[in-house]
Amino acid sequence: MKGFVLIFIMLFVSGLHAQAFHGKGDVKFQVGANLQQDGTGIMASLDYGLGENISVGVASVYLLGVEKVRNLQGEEIVVAEFGDRFDVQARFNANLGSVINVDDHLDVYPGLHLGIKNFGGHLGARYFFSTGFGLFSEINIPFASYKTGVLTPSEELNNQLSVNVGATFNL
Repeated sequence: MKGFVLIFIMLFVSGLHAQAFHGKGDVKFQVGANLQQDGTGIMASLDYGLGENISVGVASVYLLGVEKVRNLQGEEIVVAEFGDRFDVQARFNANLGSVINVDDHLDVYPGLHLGIKNFGGHLGARYFFSTGFGLFSEINIPFASYKTGVLTPSEELNNQLSVNVGATFNL
């Protein structure tokens, strides 16, 4: 029991000094699950603070579980090549945690991303429990796809609404 109380106090005290976004020079690494229609996968991102409320970074997604999809002829297929499963994006974030000033541990960040599949936007939030560890969630939506016309189901992978959830680390 004493050990549990000690651990709880240590986590609480370390959480008092946690800050979601420090500004210039701040580095955040995130890893988690990517959830979208017809597929689930893993994602990772790295963000670097350029100013008090601005960061840039890179994000990548690889879909591991791809559901059977129907081709344009209506046949069920499992084909999703590496290029359909993989995406990489450059990202720009406006870190609003200090602006909305709800909690020092919370950072809300809308942003834009430019990837190999589309140009889009994202809205995310991360909450830090300690100086180095927290949880995050993001929603991503494409604004403009590079392919025009009707997309095949495999081309829609990583080119549609998706949600990311996972762990975030302050480096």
